[in-house]
Amino acid sequence: MKKLALLPLLGHHQYTLANGLRIIHQPSFSDVAYCGFAVDAGTRDELENEQGMAHFVEHLIFKGTQKRKAWHILNRMENVGGDLNAYTNKEETVIYSAFLTEHFGRAFELLADIVFHSTFPQREIEKETEVIIDEIQSYEDTPSELIFDDFEDLIFRGHPLGRNILGNPELLKTFHSEDAAAFTSRFYHPGNMVFFVWGNLYFKQIIRLAEKLLADVPAVTVDNRRTPPSLYTPEKLVVHKDTHQAHVMIGSRGYNAYDDKRTALYLLNNILGGPGMNSRLNVSLRERRGLVYNVESNLTSYTDTGVFCTYFGCDPDDVDTCMRLVMKELKNLRDTKMTSLQLAAAKKQLIGQIGVASDNNENNALGMAKTFLHYNKYESSEAVYQRIEQITPEILLEVANEMFAEDYLSTLIYR
Repeated sequence: MKKLALLPLLGHHQYTLANGLRIIHQPSFSDVAYCGFAVDAGTRDELENEQGMAHFVEHLIFKGTQKRKAWHILNRMENVGGDLNAYTNKEETVIYSAFLTEHFGRAFELLADIVFHSTFPQREIEKETEVIIDEIQSYEDTPSELIFDDFEDLIFRGHPLGRNILGNPELLKTFHSEDAAAFTSRFYHPGNMVFFVWGNLYFKQIIRLAEKLLADVPAVTVDNRRTPPSLYTPEKLVVHKDTHQAHVMIGSRGYNAYDDKRTALYLLNNILGGPGMNSRLNVSLRERRGLVYNVESNLTSYTDTGVFCTYFGCDPDDVDTCMRLVMKELKNLRDTKMTSLQLAAAKKQLIGQIGVASDNNENNALGMAKTFLHYNKYESSEAVYQRIEQITPEILLEVANEMFAEDYLSTLIYR
């Protein structure tokens, strides 16, 4: 593929094919490019008897197509030093490749083949099921990760959003080729996905190749209406596990991906327990008192709800002390309005973190794909910075009192 001349980079390009596939491209001068399909289907879209199917399909999609066996798929990008990858979460599945720009055509053709023409051979399913079960067992041996899934199950009790992405081992053993094909036949259609490209390529070439490769893929209407979770009721749960440390989650449901207040909560989350060593929780629990090795807070926004949570692991004897300190920091954010200097410093830190993270083009490409999939637009870093700069102390106080109220918080403890 022909490379761009070294001219100032313009913004992204987007286009929609006749079959409904949305395409987005962000030019880059790097010799490495990324492209892939982001599908609007994840764990929450599974039927009751399909738990784990979205992740199962993500694994099996590399195991054979109408014209390729697993070995040919494996080697197609590896032979030119490229990489083929995928991931599944609660609301989307992404299949993508990283490669030198000259191999874009090879990557696009392969991805189109596996996304639209996979056959899910039964012999491969039997092998891959054992791989996924090993993955589940490894995950269950890591309580500091498992507790995050169990916490979502707690606050989305009885709803698909609470399901573990990896699925249930006993149910996985019952899956067959036709089950995987049935799932993809519901969701893997052009109008329910986007094709994204981040790289040193001309957009017209991308569109020409897309029209050539995907001419035989028809437009199909997808019923992707999702059932929102029922009314949230805070819960407190202690689970007895044979672990050296105690593990604790405190949190609640958060704002959905379209709520204007989510940016303020994003900033509050960073102040409270973000990656900086100067986060309030890290200073209080680790730096001052040495009670924990890891303490953090996290934020996830879904299309119709969200999750806010704090996590720490500590000696079982220190659980009450650590919980009291976490609640104290949450109370401080509820009760005390930030000064203009404090707020300016918090904004500067978050904007700096986003800027540093944006140096990773793979993350940029995946972030662009997810944003375009759900919002049908791509927001530049500068636009995000502008949203952050518009946050006021009053908005932060309002959001803190809404999200961090003691009677709104749920608690999950492994001890």
